[in-house]
Amino acid sequence: MSLERQVRAKLASKRNPEQEKEAQEWIETILGAKFPPGEAYEDVIKDGTVLCQLINKLKPGSVPKINTSGGQFKMMENITNFQAAIKAYGVPDIDVFQTVDLWEKKDIAQVTNTLFALGRETYRHAEWSGPYLGPKPAEECKRDFSEEVLNAGKTVIGLQAGSNKGATQAGQNMGAGRKILLGK
Repeated sequence: MSLERQVRAKLASKRNPEQEKEAQEWIETILGAKFPPGEAYEDVIKDGTVLCQLINKLKPGSVPKINTSGGQFKMMENITNFQAAIKAYGVPDIDVFQTVDLWEKKDIAQVTNTLFALGRETYRHAEWSGPYLGPKPAEECKRDFSEEVLNAGKTVIGLQAGSNKGATQAGQNMGAGRKILLGK
């Protein structure tokens, strides 16, 4: 099998149809319109117009001009505008897919992950009342300890500090032992 085929197979195996369906339903609910029947999820969002409409529903005015016609560069501009808008909305750079991942369908799983990152980010915006996509992100749990409690913690020797109360690894086997066969 050629290297290109192996890469394509690996990327295709990362796709999760349940997640894609969940992301599609989330987009349809927010936009109030169903995807055309018989069209694949990635084909509907490929030109970026649906994605730009989505971020404009979440935060109005995020993408002021959505290109609905023109060449491929105009459509790729939609994707770039969507990416810039979700970064401004709060989605971390590391969670944002590359334009070619969607336009050339190189990594649709990453596109879906970006939509889930956007869905998680909506929890942090009080002006958005739902629907949400994905689990609610954890919030900081700040703790204030008294000086007495902090000093008491200094007297405890943690197991990672080198004391494990006499336990050893004697008798443990990790995997098969080495066997040396003479005369073969």
